[in-house]
Amino acid sequence: MSDDERETHAARGHGYRHRSTYPLTAAMTDGKPVTRHVEASTPGISLGPSGEQNLTSARPSGDGTVIGSEHFGRKEAHKPALNSNANARLANPLGDLSDEEVMENAAAFAAANNLPVEAFRKGGLVAKRPNGFEKMAILSEQDKEKLRHEISHKYDQPWVLYNLVIACSVAAAVQGMDESVISGGQIFFPAQFGIDAANPDPRWANNAEWLMGLVNGAPYLCCAVAGCWMTEPLNKWLGRRGAIFVTAFISFATCIWSACTNSWWHLFIARFFLGFGIGPKSATVPIFAAECTPAKIRGSLVMQWQVWTAFGIMLGYVADLIFYHVGDRAGITGLNWRLMLGSAGIPALFVMAQIWFLPKSPRWLMSKGKYEKAYRSMLRLRGHELLAARDLYYIFVLLEEEAAMVRGRNKFFEIFTIPRNRRAMIGSTILVFGQQFCGVNAIVYYTASIFTASGLSQTSALLASFGFGLINTIFAIPGMLTIDVFGRRPLLLVTFPIMSILLLFTGFCFWIPGQKARTGLVALGIYLYDMAYSAGEGPVPFTYSAEVYPLYLRDLGMSLATATLWLFNFVVSFTFPKLLSTFKPQGAFAWYGAWCAVLFVLILFFLPESKGFTLEELDQVFSVPTGVHAKYQLYNIKWHFKHYILRSKEPLKPLYNFDDDEFTPAITEKTGQVEHIA
Repeated sequence: MSDDERETHAARGHGYRHRSTYPLTAAMTDGKPVTRHVEASTPGISLGPSGEQNLTSARPSGDGTVIGSEHFGRKEAHKPALNSNANARLANPLGDLSDEEVMENAAAFAAANNLPVEAFRKGGLVAKRPNGFEKMAILSEQDKEKLRHEISHKYDQPWVLYNLVIACSVAAAVQGMDESVISGGQIFFPAQFGIDAANPDPRWANNAEWLMGLVNGAPYLCCAVAGCWMTEPLNKWLGRRGAIFVTAFISFATCIWSACTNSWWHLFIARFFLGFGIGPKSATVPIFAAECTPAKIRGSLVMQWQVWTAFGIMLGYVADLIFYHVGDRAGITGLNWRLMLGSAGIPALFVMAQIWFLPKSPRWLMSKGKYEKAYRSMLRLRGHELLAARDLYYIFVLLEEEAAMVRGRNKFFEIFTIPRNRRAMIGSTILVFGQQFCGVNAIVYYTASIFTASGLSQTSALLASFGFGLINTIFAIPGMLTIDVFGRRPLLLVTFPIMSILLLFTGFCFWIPGQKARTGLVALGIYLYDMAYSAGEGPVPFTYSAEVYPLYLRDLGMSLATATLWLFNFVVSFTFPKLLSTFKPQGAFAWYGAWCAVLFVLILFFLPESKGFTLEELDQVFSVPTGVHAKYQLYNIKWHFKHYILRSKEPLKPLYNFDDDEFTPAITEKTGQVEHIA
């Protein structure tokens, strides 16, 4: 693209011109990075057919030079370098431009779209150097004071933003209530529908447990095979607010539908369609909150999804308690469980009523070319035109970069074929799989049945279930506060052994002959397990999955993670009744306790840490071969034994060394030996 073409591009409303030189960091070879500079007119290193082919086929040799892929026979080997360069561009897309170029481009963008030009000149410059505003002569003292206030009072935001946070929190509570309210209902409806394992209908006698699991797991089956994959088309057609409204309506309608069913297969169909309300909503609400929230408080708000989902789980148990003693009415059998299942739709009404009072997502509006509406929406969310202009222009630049980056690329294919992306996918999959096979949702969905099996009455079992939900909510808060203090791996490596031991303890307590001692110790084991889960595996999977993928793959990566999560959620809910009846509580709890031990090993050797790394550093972290990472963890175990048992003074070698953007691992895949790197 020539300079004249760039000017025309800006005049058409794009207002963003790129420099022609891009650094290309090649894939690591024996710890030696290779850097080239490539001429390109657009991000994503689009060089035309011939240039792109040359880049794709290039690979670093052992001495740091770049040679053709014919020497290695793998054309895709250089792809991680493209991702690293792309993430660097997305991390600071204005960094290569001068201050004058940034202000000129921002002004051109504003003028072409009928936006305040001066505000965007200032906003563009602040977007480029967010920490250098004190020395910007273009800013008035009032502008600088507003920027200082934003830093020192980061939670002092317009009321409309907190209204949005409340709506998103209620949406999370809807999800939690949808998941847990079935626990109390299954005390009653299996007997009414002939799928109670203790006294089944002769037609279903051989499959009663499987049918019970199928009914309970129906929403998660839908989420895995269809619901989660509806997220992108719903958001594309209806926008964030429209998608949330539709999914909330589906949740409400299917909860009422579930309350009106008269057979197990009818209830299965109703709950299957509930998955269309759960799946897209679970992906859309965090995205909507993230797109509307200032960066400085975005992380804490994303983490609140887990807290409010836990709160919704507790509300489901409260509803079970409230309606337990409701008797049947003339012509209505099982009114109590029908009210339990129907009550889960009530919070969805609040979401439906509130969502239209919220501003639309500025990012979504900009993706549709509606820049004026996007600015008005951002102004409502930020409360000041400088802040709105800064964030809006920065979003626009990111969208331009992303659009250029993904052009002509198969994103889904690249998740599996590019080693850096594949390692992120493996780490994310380990965690979402672990969130299900650590056993927590088997307890959430069947809490009342588990406590009843321990010897409690039905009412006492529901009270004990409420205690489980309350602990889940309370201990989600310390998990939210400590995840960025201790890191993801330490929380998981501490809590998974504890969960394994407590699940074994709980299962073995079912052998205690005394009813009071048995029920008390079972409840103690479950509650302590709940505390460990809420502080570790509870908040980590969604946070980890949302941050480890490159930006251009993040939405697709999250869809894959949520679909995987719901698939294994269905597997757990479907199989647990049969597992419980076949192996009894002792075997069922031991099964998940064993999985916690296996997951500890998988996390130890195959899960890189993601806390505190920039986008570029994450690219480098996930470029370390899996074998190198696993060997380092073995070395780490040996070092701790020598240091704390044998009192060795040998310093611990780091796995990663970051030095002026050069990256090398402290242990090589070739030798498996630790090397100190100065």
